[in-house]
Amino acid sequence: MPVQPILKYPHPVLKKVCNRVERIDQSIVDLVQDLVDTMQAGPGSVGVAASQIGVTLRVCVVDVSKNRLGKENNHGLLCMINPEIIARSGVAVMREGCMSVPDYTGDVDRATEITVRFIEPDGNQREINASGFEAVALQHELDHLDGVLFLDRIVSIKTGLFRRKKYS
Repeated sequence: MPVQPILKYPHPVLKKVCNRVERIDQSIVDLVQDLVDTMQAGPGSVGVAASQIGVTLRVCVVDVSKNRLGKENNHGLLCMINPEIIARSGVAVMREGCMSVPDYTGDVDRATEITVRFIEPDGNQREINASGFEAVALQHELDHLDGVLFLDRIVSIKTGLFRRKKYS
């Protein structure tokens, strides 16, 4: 499947609440594959939500297994349809970045442990417990499905927003 262009802030689609997927058909399976391909092509990317490629459906992918912060603690590639956080605990400030906001990173409060329930592309329901960097990445992508960017969650605009170093 083709890599899709990432919408950049302030594109209005990024602020839309995405619609639930009512039926998993080939178009949803293809969307998931487009998200995986787009994530894998992005520099340092560990997740992509459908809204970031202009599709307002509750679909996202996350894979922190190749990132140094998630290498030791992850569930591998997660392809999620209609994901929802059903439990959260702990809190920590983490530095986040986003392909839709390529010029900045920011310090964001996130739960350190979460439980997420979702449907996989094959129709199976799954529930996982995630912690650390994987929990942060999941919260970041699920925020996209609610039209929330990390910019909306920055701890302090004065001290928690940073100009990103350019990718090489």
